[in-house]
Amino acid sequence: MSPKGRDILKSMVGAVEPTRPEAPAAQPPPHRPSGAVKAMNLSLGRLGEEAAAAKALRESLALGDKVLEIDPATVEMSFIRDRIPIDKDPEFERLKQSIRESGQQVPILVRPDPVKAGHYQAAYGHRRLRAAAEIGVSVKAVVRKLTDEELILAQGQENGPRVDLSFIERALFARRMDEHGFNRDMIAQALATDKPETSRLLQVAQTIDPEIILAIGPAPKVGRPRWLAFAEKFRETGGQKKAQAAIATAAFQALESNRRFDVIWKALEEKSPSQRVEQTLRTQGGAMLASVARSGKTFRITVKSAAFSEFLAQRLVGLAAEFEEENEGK
Repeated sequence: MSPKGRDILKSMVGAVEPTRPEAPAAQPPPHRPSGAVKAMNLSLGRLGEEAAAAKALRESLALGDKVLEIDPATVEMSFIRDRIPIDKDPEFERLKQSIRESGQQVPILVRPDPVKAGHYQAAYGHRRLRAAAEIGVSVKAVVRKLTDEELILAQGQENGPRVDLSFIERALFARRMDEHGFNRDMIAQALATDKPETSRLLQVAQTIDPEIILAIGPAPKVGRPRWLAFAEKFRETGGQKKAQAAIATAAFQALESNRRFDVIWKALEEKSPSQRVEQTLRTQGGAMLASVARSGKTFRITVKSAAFSEFLAQRLVGLAAEFEEENEGK
């Protein structure tokens, strides 16, 4: 966070927590851009995150909300998850280190649990919540009464300026909202997108088995075009079996998320071997007339009887005409 944005947030949090002054936030680790465009996007994304965080906190304080310190054990995750968990997350480890050294700069948003007294549900800030739990410290939170719709909107709008929520995470988030009963307008509003993009997100997430998506992970370098193409390949015959076979290998588990996508993509591109079907034709007395072998579009008949061979030859023209008549108009 920039010094200016950090000072704004620190002063606001301090206004409601005068007994717990916080140390200056540690400078984030140097960014190593892979290109000018990516560097610009990340920079703009960080500025957007700072502005959104400051705006959200100002609005909360204006509404009379207080920043409280809550035991992370009493806070449940949102009833609809937006992130796909991964085994090794360097960004999460950096977040934990920052909170250890400088404290939690931005509070999370929670609502009172509608069922459990004294418990809460998080609208956003799940990574900060998890980090506080793992470190063993209280989590700073704004507590506000929210309906399901308000919680999801707050969750989606908090994600709006972020650059690290991947396409497939947004797609899975859209699917989970759809399954929960939210309409397309609400989903589009929560994702801050238009209806065509909402349809594309749902198209991908509703085509690909969620277990396959979770096995791949967030795949941050894989964008919409490749996921749409992936969904088309997955829809083809045998797509799910090919993907499951690739996931079952020991090597797959050791790969990072983007590479997992590539492995399953390659598996989906492989053509399934045609099944060979063999059949023997015999007379009622058991005498062999011919053997038939079918594989894909190939049909091969090997006749063992000269009389049966002549019989077939005489009827081939009639069979062709009968086939044409039955399939007329198809």
